[in-house]
Amino acid sequence: MKFKKVLIANRGEIAIRVLRSCRELGIETVAVYSQADENSLHVKLADESVCIGPAKSIHSYLNFHAILSAAEITGADAIHPGYGFLSENVEFAKMSQKCGIEFIGPNFESLEKMGSKIESKKIAQEADVPTLKPIYVNDMGDDKILSEVEKLGLPVLIKASAGGGGRGMRRIDEMDDIISTISLLKQESKLAFGDDSLFIEKYIENPRHIEIQILGDKHGNIIHLGERDCTIQRRYQKIIEESPSPVLRDKVRMEICESALNLAKRVGYDSAGTVEFLYDLDSEKFYFMEMNTRIQVEHPVTEQRTAVDLISEQIKIAMGEKLELKQSDIRFQNHVIECRINAEDPETSMPSPGLITHYHRPGGMGVRVDDYIYTGYKVSPHYDSMISKVIISAPTREECITRTLRALDETVVGGIKTNITLHKKILNHPDFRANSYNTNFLAEKC
Repeated sequence: MKFKKVLIANRGEIAIRVLRSCRELGIETVAVYSQADENSLHVKLADESVCIGPAKSIHSYLNFHAILSAAEITGADAIHPGYGFLSENVEFAKMSQKCGIEFIGPNFESLEKMGSKIESKKIAQEADVPTLKPIYVNDMGDDKILSEVEKLGLPVLIKASAGGGGRGMRRIDEMDDIISTISLLKQESKLAFGDDSLFIEKYIENPRHIEIQILGDKHGNIIHLGERDCTIQRRYQKIIEESPSPVLRDKVRMEICESALNLAKRVGYDSAGTVEFLYDLDSEKFYFMEMNTRIQVEHPVTEQRTAVDLISEQIKIAMGEKLELKQSDIRFQNHVIECRINAEDPETSMPSPGLITHYHRPGGMGVRVDDYIYTGYKVSPHYDSMISKVIISAPTREECITRTLRALDETVVGGIKTNITLHKKILNHPDFRANSYNTNFLAEKC
């Protein structure tokens, strides 16, 4: 199977990123766009483009029928969903197949099993992957829930099984808050995800967030491409990612990568994916959190560390090709840091849409920029506020931090506010420099 034309069911920088890999593979591209994105760069760069509806995502980028219709009228062989939107939607993937259009992502069974945090934890336990003991609240009465939480000890996290990106999650510090929070979170989860399944697990007080990039093909071959440290977060939303993680000892790094492979093999995973873990700095133990069955925002970090084009590999896997890479082929070099540049007020974190009056991207040795903005572009208020990713490579972590700060100094986005000053504040903070921080860093230090 060889794709001749791929429809990219996304927008912004990830649409451009997929488009570039398709072009290098000799595959034509179709961009879809909402009325608000008529002047977006991915529309200008694609071989063809189709408007799929008004600005609101539910009427455009989440409109199954509009996207599939666009694929059919343009003769697309496959759909690449990027990340977010439709990338982990089993129903959309199945609808694509019924229309004779390949969904570029893992098999449906993997999507279904790993898309549920509850189901994925059960599979992880079967695969002997370390997990935090969960309490499945939908199967219990209030008294039983409270009894089980007392055994775990506070604080705990209540999580929605279908949640993601920091949504559907609450930390609980008081027993009196548990039942009311469960009731509220069930309602929110049903509305947001169509699933009110919840679970509770122990809250790790001093964690780092570590994720392992994997690639698996349809012939049973699975490899990992090392880890990314995604500890710098705001309300569970990642801000800065780096690789290698400066806290992992080699033995632990090997164990966590092996655990990720064991889980992927257990479900017959056959695409690009990421297995996420919490690493407890106090005990030096790691615990499985979830698996993202898609490409990640931070995938360029791994690409810069390994010189592997993850999007191209993902597309080739969907075409049925065997992985040419073996685990022994993966070579890691340099330290890499990625900064997510958002159109937002750095003080309030509120979105800052509007007209970009001038834009200058950084350059020089070891600098990569994935973006979709340009001078004269109007950032829409309807979508995610991320406008650019600055990805920096250097021989050591200290050199990488210095180079990142230089690149941020060169980055100019006029007409709107951005979080560039926040990135500089983080990178200059003595605790970040000293590698002495956890996932609470932004809340406590910045």
